[in-house]
Amino acid sequence: MSVSSRAVTTAALAALVAAASYVQPRPLPVVAAVVVLVVLVALGWPSMLRLPAPGSTRVVVALCGIGGAAATYLTEGEPVLRHLPMVLAGAVVLAFIAQMLRRDGRPQLTESVSGTVAGVVAAIAASGWIAAARSDAGAALVVTSAVALAVAAAVSALPVRGWVALGISAIAAVVVGGAAGTLLPNIDTVSGLWCGLVAGLVVGALHLLLERLPARRARLAGLAASALPVAVCGIFVFVVGRMVIL
Repeated sequence: MSVSSRAVTTAALAALVAAASYVQPRPLPVVAAVVVLVVLVALGWPSMLRLPAPGSTRVVVALCGIGGAAATYLTEGEPVLRHLPMVLAGAVVLAFIAQMLRRDGRPQLTESVSGTVAGVVAAIAASGWIAAARSDAGAALVVTSAVALAVAAAVSALPVRGWVALGISAIAAVVVGGAAGTLLPNIDTVSGLWCGLVAGLVVGALHLLLERLPARRARLAGLAASALPVAVCGIFVFVVGRMVIL
């Protein structure tokens, strides 16, 4: 998958999250959007990292990512993410069980376990979108961050690389985030600037990281690479909402 195709896919997924935040009953549509992100990450994660036993890796990442989304949605009261550590702990156990069930001699055992757990962390991070949608800022926080993320993803397709690309993505996201924060209710300009900065840095940093992986050009790996910035950004959006807005 080309850089431009991944950028368009990332922007479309960010737009999906933004649109879901305004659909009732909130935050159930956001949960559905997060499940889409988790599935895309799970499908392409082993291909992107060239992990052995891709089937078991996909199952573990998908189950734990969806489990994290369900736990966040069903948790009552605060802190809304208090059950995610248990999901992550269970994911580590599942990763080891998956390796024990392998019948191929278990080559690259360390890489497989660490890669699976890393995929789980990325998938669980998407639950931050659900937690953000449940906050007081709610849809405004999600939309501001998602729009800034979409713009940063689009800018990342420009023919520039390295730290210059990171800087351009961050600046574009900050500008758009500030504008969205000014226009939307329940959020202010400064909060929008912070949301844009976080979204731009996540997109730019992952773009720098992923351009070193040649396997990202494969179809499934490209889908995972496209969904990864949106998924990972979820937890950072929630943190920004708690530290800056609430």
